[in-house]
Amino acid sequence: MTATVARPEPRTFPRLALLALAAGAFVMCTAEFVIAGLLPDLAADLGVGISTAGLLISGYAAAIVVGGPLFVVAGTRVARPRLLVIAAALFVVGNTLAALSGTYALLMTGRVLSALGQGAFLATASVVAADLVPPALRARAIAIVFAGGTVANVAGTPLGALVGQLIGWRATFWAVAVLGAAALVAVVSAVPASGPPAPTSLRAGLSTFAQVQVWLTLAIGMAGLGGLFAAYTYIAPLLTSASGFPPGAIAPLLGLFGIGLLAGNAVGGRLGSRAQLPVLGGGLAVLAIGLAGLAVGAGSPVVAAVLLMIVGASAFAIVAPFMTRLIDQAAGAPLLASAAGGSAVNAGAALGAYLGGLAIDTTLGVTGPPIAGAAIAALGLVAVLASRRT
Repeated sequence: MTATVARPEPRTFPRLALLALAAGAFVMCTAEFVIAGLLPDLAADLGVGISTAGLLISGYAAAIVVGGPLFVVAGTRVARPRLLVIAAALFVVGNTLAALSGTYALLMTGRVLSALGQGAFLATASVVAADLVPPALRARAIAIVFAGGTVANVAGTPLGALVGQLIGWRATFWAVAVLGAAALVAVVSAVPASGPPAPTSLRAGLSTFAQVQVWLTLAIGMAGLGGLFAAYTYIAPLLTSASGFPPGAIAPLLGLFGIGLLAGNAVGGRLGSRAQLPVLGGGLAVLAIGLAGLAVGAGSPVVAAVLLMIVGASAFAIVAPFMTRLIDQAAGAPLLASAAGGSAVNAGAALGAYLGGLAIDTTLGVTGPPIAGAAIAALGLVAVLASRRT
């Protein structure tokens, strides 16, 4: 009889390893969103229209949605720390190519390579973080990783845009490539090595998705981020037109929103392991109410500012329990499920932004997007209730 050697649980919380993974998430999420602030200069330099340049954002998201899971499937027989390194290296190569690009086609190629690396890295980082700690601390560990992406929205993206405006858009890509290389070194140094995962076939991995709970969990994640981005994409016109804030106040208000993201992520990490569905349901309920309140009370600057922070906190409170539940439910293929989770939230964000755009063109005007977001979040609550009944 052959004994199975279990991996010992760490005696201490692996902060350095988790911070290294969070550093990678910070750099990659900065790269994903920073280009929005560089589009005018980039379009003028490459001789393309703004709408064409905007495809660099949607192309990046599409590469994450489609390519992330495919990359992970290709690496199912590779040790997860090694897969992290490969993904981070691909991300660095993509941003280096973008920094060197002199044509739109070459820049798009660099963006797609970067997105493939990001999709694989974030999916693998979630599973690695969960494996490094006892089950009771999984959501907290995953929350630390995603805190890197949250900080990217608060600090990384504005700083990257500032660098591009002062020195040129290529300088931003060079900075991201250098920081990505530094994050790669941190991952190699801090994340403990492990053996390759148990061999599995693609059919066995995909069979995990025959479970209803996996699809319901994916729907919850899509609804949470979809509801948020339906409103957030068009938050500037809401704050200036309905709330009466001057354009110069948008940046501080987004900073307040970022504080809400950090707070919600921390709460979700603390509570998400032992109360997944209650935290997911509570987060979506507060998100739906907050977005509806934002539409109704947008005429008050104080109400709008407070609800903006609450909306950010409630949306990101579901991220860690969402990923934790997805990994738990898809125990047979956690890496593939994590990649699917990343695809789901990116698809939800894209769909939410699209529906918010449709809503703003109705008679509701700038209050339409938060109403659309509230409806999307409410649909997520239906998925939570279905999960409890199943």
